[in-house]
Amino acid sequence: MPFIAHPSAVIDEGCQIGEGTRIWHFCHLMPGAVVGENCNIGQNVFMANGVSVGNRVKIQNNVSLYTGVIIEDDVFLGPSMVFTNVINPRSTVERKDEFRQTVIRKGATIGANATIICGNEIGDYAFVAAGAVVTKNVKPYALVMGTPAKQTGWMSRNGHHLHFDEMGKAICPETKEIYLMNDGYVTLLQKHEL
Repeated sequence: MPFIAHPSAVIDEGCQIGEGTRIWHFCHLMPGAVVGENCNIGQNVFMANGVSVGNRVKIQNNVSLYTGVIIEDDVFLGPSMVFTNVINPRSTVERKDEFRQTVIRKGATIGANATIICGNEIGDYAFVAAGAVVTKNVKPYALVMGTPAKQTGWMSRNGHHLHFDEMGKAICPETKEIYLMNDGYVTLLQKHEL
């Protein structure tokens, strides 16, 4: 097998799991779940049919990914964070045809115990603080926290606060990468643009 799974994990026939991925105790991956390469799937993780997980994703313990959840490369999902897939669930009303897609873009971090309400997109390298409840889209590189989540700042690709000068420029203290602010959105300045 190109991946490693603990004997207690239930991996249904029809899953696709990439090389180098590790799946820990008491996980359940349903048919049609797709997981990329070199992922780390912590204890007690559930993945429904139709879930897509990119490469190098870290999913911590006790996370359930329901139909409609798409995770891009290099995403971090903190312990016990929560996804939903129906906006108005009722026990006695069948709403499987109303599942809403939730997309977590490349490099984003979702903190422990955060909740992502379905139908939203978390932008590239965004940072959702622990315990936040996300009820709307989050911009790339944005830092959001609270209930409901509100943007409180910006984060670099390496997870450092970005402080923009009067020219709309910020530098990551670790990598020295340069970020530009334009019309309320942050972009990473590519080296060839310097």
